[in-house]
Amino acid sequence: MAFLEFQNIGITGIAAAVPKTVINNYEYTAHFNKEDVKEIVEKTGIEERRFVDEHTCSSDLCFAAAEKLFSDMEIDKSEIDLLVFVSQTPDYRMPATAVILQHKLDLPSTTIAFDLSLGCSGFVYGLSVVYSFMQQNGLRKALLLDGETRSRVYSPKDRKTAFLFGDGGIAALIEKDKKFGDSFFSLNSDGSRESLIKINAGGYRNPSSVDTLKEKVIDEYGNIRSEEHGYMNGADVFNFVIREIPKNIKALSSHAKVDLSVIDYFVFHQANSYMNGYLQKKMKITAAKAPISIAKFGNTSSVSIPLTIVSELQNKLQERKQLLLCGFGVGMSWATAIINTEDCHISDITEV
Repeated sequence: MAFLEFQNIGITGIAAAVPKTVINNYEYTAHFNKEDVKEIVEKTGIEERRFVDEHTCSSDLCFAAAEKLFSDMEIDKSEIDLLVFVSQTPDYRMPATAVILQHKLDLPSTTIAFDLSLGCSGFVYGLSVVYSFMQQNGLRKALLLDGETRSRVYSPKDRKTAFLFGDGGIAALIEKDKKFGDSFFSLNSDGSRESLIKINAGGYRNPSSVDTLKEKVIDEYGNIRSEEHGYMNGADVFNFVIREIPKNIKALSSHAKVDLSVIDYFVFHQANSYMNGYLQKKMKITAAKAPISIAKFGNTSSVSIPLTIVSELQNKLQERKQLLLCGFGVGMSWATAIINTEDCHISDITEV
């Protein structure tokens, strides 16, 4: 099991941006009857989501979040030495979106900038990469940007996924300071389960064609999608999560010698309310310690953990707190972290 440990690195500020357009799931009935929609919404717990317009990318959401953070915290942009952009909905196949953001944000050309392509575990993976870089001498401040426009990935005619996913972007400032103490990460992957959440076509293994873009009825229930829409085997994903995630959390807790009872907040990937409720119950975590944002924003993939922090923990991280973060999903990939926060600035959510 891959455990990582870091000293005296932490998050000093987080900002989030979401689209202005609010999707009311109860009214998302163009392709389904109202009774089925009501059942889906009540089961998933996702009442609203945010969708970008046709001109907005995940990088635009991250740009807005970063500019808000820079302004609120009066950050000197010349001190940003590292920019990592986490997304599976980048602006282009090339160049890397991180490099474009370096220019748009007016960061110095000496800034290290690169992308990470990971789904639901991406924020925790990205955080571990940034922490790793920040352990080196010479780096002052790092910016972790995480954005997704999942509304463009899934078919609105496939009831298995049509009501789940939303869009968002975040910016997190990471710095060195002895007040943060020790942090611990566990990073995991199992590519044998690649087919559980996947887009079959549109890459280089199975390039786009007229046929891959054609919508088709894919099952006896009349669900419709193309090969370039994402799909998910919900039952197998659920079984994976309940088998692997509690085990991983306990393993990291044991490695770090941190009793789970002293954790102030458990911030899980916001997959759906049923799954997260099951995890919370299995891990014997009280509702007060497990903030939830999924009803307002849906499943925003890798953005869901930091978006939950911004949405639900604003004004709660000034004093020293210990957080357990856990992301899990597409890959399959899962990651858990135990980190300390103190005097962490959380900006108001920006709408784009």
